[in-house]
Amino acid sequence: MKENVKQLVQEGRLEFILGGWCMNDEASTHYNAIIDQMTHGLRYLNDTFGACARPRVAWQIDPFGHSREQASLFAQMGFDGLFFGRLDYEDKENREKIRNMEEIWRGSQSLTSPHADLFTGVDENGYNPPDGFCFDAFCRDQPIMDNPALEDYNVEEKVDKFVAAALKQANHFQTNHIMMTMGSDFEYSNSNVWYKNLDKLIKYVNAADKNMTLFYSTPSCYLYALNHANVMWNIKKDDFFPYADAPHQYWTGYFTSRPGLKGYVRESNKYLQVCNQLETFMHFKSTSHKLTSSSKVLRDAMGVAQHHDAVSGTSKQHVANDYAKRLYEGREECNKVISTALTGNNEQLIFCDYLNITLCDLTQSSNQFVVMVYNPLARGVSKYLRIPVNCDDHYVYVVDDLATSTRLTVQLVPVSEATLSVRRNRGSANCELVFLAKLPALGHNTFQVTKHKTSKTVSLLKTKVEKVINQDVTITNEFYKVKFDGNTGLMASIENIASGITVPVKQDMLWYNASMGNDESKQQSGAYIFRPNVSTPFQCSNGKPQLSIFKGSNLLVQEVYQKFSDWVWQVIRLYAGKKQIEVEWTVGPIPVQDKWGKEIISRYETNLETNGYFYTDSNGREILERRKDYRPTWHLNQSESVAGNYYPVNSRIYIHDNQVQLTVLNDRSQGGSSLSTGQLELMIHRRLLGEDSKGVGEALNETGQFGDGLISRGKHWLLLDTVTSSAKQHRLLAEEIYMSPLVAFQHHAPSTTHESHVTSPLPPNIHLLTLSTTTDGGYIVRVEHQFEKNEDSTLSKPATVSLKNLLTDFHVSSCEELLLGGNAFKQDVTRLNWETTEKLKFAPGIDSVSNFEKPYDVTNGLRQQLDSCDVTLEPMQIRTFLIK
Repeated sequence: MKENVKQLVQEGRLEFILGGWCMNDEASTHYNAIIDQMTHGLRYLNDTFGACARPRVAWQIDPFGHSREQASLFAQMGFDGLFFGRLDYEDKENREKIRNMEEIWRGSQSLTSPHADLFTGVDENGYNPPDGFCFDAFCRDQPIMDNPALEDYNVEEKVDKFVAAALKQANHFQTNHIMMTMGSDFEYSNSNVWYKNLDKLIKYVNAADKNMTLFYSTPSCYLYALNHANVMWNIKKDDFFPYADAPHQYWTGYFTSRPGLKGYVRESNKYLQVCNQLETFMHFKSTSHKLTSSSKVLRDAMGVAQHHDAVSGTSKQHVANDYAKRLYEGREECNKVISTALTGNNEQLIFCDYLNITLCDLTQSSNQFVVMVYNPLARGVSKYLRIPVNCDDHYVYVVDDLATSTRLTVQLVPVSEATLSVRRNRGSANCELVFLAKLPALGHNTFQVTKHKTSKTVSLLKTKVEKVINQDVTITNEFYKVKFDGNTGLMASIENIASGITVPVKQDMLWYNASMGNDESKQQSGAYIFRPNVSTPFQCSNGKPQLSIFKGSNLLVQEVYQKFSDWVWQVIRLYAGKKQIEVEWTVGPIPVQDKWGKEIISRYETNLETNGYFYTDSNGREILERRKDYRPTWHLNQSESVAGNYYPVNSRIYIHDNQVQLTVLNDRSQGGSSLSTGQLELMIHRRLLGEDSKGVGEALNETGQFGDGLISRGKHWLLLDTVTSSAKQHRLLAEEIYMSPLVAFQHHAPSTTHESHVTSPLPPNIHLLTLSTTTDGGYIVRVEHQFEKNEDSTLSKPATVSLKNLLTDFHVSSCEELLLGGNAFKQDVTRLNWETTEKLKFAPGIDSVSNFEKPYDVTNGLRQQLDSCDVTLEPMQIRTFLIK
């Protein structure tokens, strides 16, 4: 059977489309994870079926809205086109009227067209057949009865109905070719019944002389026919968010649904990159380090987790549990790889997954231990670590940097009331040991922590926590001053000391009452749908938040605690030497005894004149302009003033006026918006009692580990600066957040206390996106330019790096450029060329036919290898190489 299938592929009779490990979500996924899961699937097809299996068409028929970055990535993977099934009902109605159901989607404002351009079409019936033509055992439509002797003979009726459906669909499209999807979700259980009826349908429609030809085809064949139809195609430059399938039914709740799972997926992406990198380094050095496991288990789990009903938070609870379990099992396998790589032997490092709530058995019970910290970025970083310990006035903690034999400054911070509430009866640490870890590029450093008994009282090393009543509070470092209003208990202003900018900033924690349906619409808020009962949110605090402040003698960190209620806390931090404000939020268990579902937001209000404009990232990469109650390509009839203005925020959202910009970065996907001038908000948690009837079949009521409701903790980072200075800061900070250092522990110091795997750090605008092994002994190396065009006067310029001289112990014999998906050599692929209503002006070196850079010159009939391995990257460009 396997050989028969392979033969069908080789003969072109069996075609794969999309080809990823899954059909990923497009709202709550990070571009790094999208590329990885697509690469995993595409290379599997190559390894299993050969080059003929390479998909030409992307097929995203079920995700609930579509991102511009996804189109850009597909184009760079060599796809000729994309078809999807879901778009806003008003958008679809408008497109049907003007016959614009297919167009060219410009996936990037930075990449030179047509590198990120992708032909994109909407499936008229979603992923369903036309009404009356579902022939599965689970369908109720009548089969085609073609025996005239039967009472239920219906050939003419079926033919007429199908022809009418085809003509109606044809009126919405520009060419005389249309594509009809047959089969559906859960309705393709009996192929024999399907094909028996489709054979009849084709036979009788073609025999009816209706000026119509019906035949079996594939998306690629359909796309090829469109390409030869001599049509000028329109260009789209925005995205397909938010998605609504009817009035009051905006699918914007899933941007935040299951915040714990979303955070775990994002963190596991970092884990996978670390695992891939260290596995590769071990292959570089020798074969003496025999791996007992590989990164594949986590790669498989991460691939599945990007599914449009996984990281989206739109599965049933037991399925969400399974996603998390698979990630955990993958991380456990990677822990073995990481341990072997960092220790040089099979000694297992200790990984404390609950450091965010000060749980780590080793550190809280030992008088001496070692902290190993690995930096997966190809540039050096400095990271403040917070280690759970037990402290009292008769002991001191000292931390030694074993790479430099330097004793570091430390600060002891008492475990907060919020953290004690979250961890409950687990753990005994009463302090967090804070110190600054300086880490080499793409390498690790080791720190030894020792607890010494002393005869002197050392309470000065402990932070003094002071409750504040009706008094203003201010915390300051070299870069920021943050003021809190004692009368309201809320943040009052932010001052950027270096820029001389002070802006009134009020930040509050609020909640929307989730709708259970009303007279206007029966639609409820659910895992997919966000629908507040009223547009004005309620305060999480009863009166005002309780304020506390601490400042220690060594001033590594200053913190302000806000207790809004027994289920909502915040800590605002300023670290010495850091150019951002850290806001740690803790929410849960969300109370529902009042039978009200709640959707929790963090809202920032300023005096910036933003006039309804705000900006969000697209899958963590390029930034899109948003505007309240507006869609760029059709007139919006807004039915939900809050939910209809929510957009996915994967890494950052910001507002600005002519001079000043406020940027908020996050650590996982969330929904966000700006509902009034100078304001922005992010939804951080949801607990609902209703069900939105969109497919989950149960309420989004996560009860958590203890059964009384999920507690979620995460972080936001604030930047306030001039508009021109902001991109440099939020680009580099976003990179540090999603590729943050990995921390592990050991009882004693390893033989190698520090190591860097790069000969010299990469420039700040270049990111080493991927470093991994292949099944045939090669290595995949991806480098990207992480700034947009004209975003920064210096860092938006092209940059050149040498892959041959990038890594230590890396003896390069060849560099060959691949498609972004890693499944074909770039110069071997030619994409379809499309005529558009906007004539392109091709830059030097651009081939208008292949839609790629001109391939390297060919010498003596052989594929030329890039001898120097010097790679130049333009803004937002990603380049992928097979290195041997």
